Amino acid sequence: MRIRSLVLLLVLVLIGAFTVLNWSVFMADTPLSLGLTTLHAPLGLIMLGLLIFVVAYGLVYVLYLQSNVLMDTRRNAKELQTHRELADKAEASRFTELRSFLETGMKQSAEQDKAAQQALVARIDALENSLRTSVEQSGNSLSAYIGELEDRLTPDKTAPAALR
Repeated sequence: MRIRSLVLLLVLVLIGAFTVLNWSVFMADTPLSLGLTTLHAPLGLIMLGLLIFVVAYGLVYVLYLQSNVLMDTRRNAKELQTHRELADKAEASRFTELRSFLETGMKQSAEQDKAAQQALVARIDALENSLRTSVEQSGNSLSAYIGELEDRLTPDKTAPAALR
């Protein structure tokens, strides 16, 4: 229990003990003025009744406030849960959108890589063919030069001996 509850309970017990100890005084008739008229009634009993009424009214008011707070808390919890679910769905949607965006980007990147690879292979083939042609031409030129040199260096048997 809280300290406030203990203090309130202690005050109520003290009031009850005071009432029991002074019951005869509480029940004594006294003249009470109501403004226009005078009435004979036990003042202590009337004051005790008013005290009980005020305490009961305070308890009912506190219970009413507490029930309103509890209902507001439940309503807020439901709204919070609804908003949390909406946020989760939105986040899942964003993840799905991101996944599709990444997949599209990966496909485009793969297609670009494939196109670049094909272009590179085509260029390498062209360079290879060009190199072969150059090598063949160089080989043919070299063979022709070697043939010429051979012809110059070897004496021709059909030529006259003076030319040899």
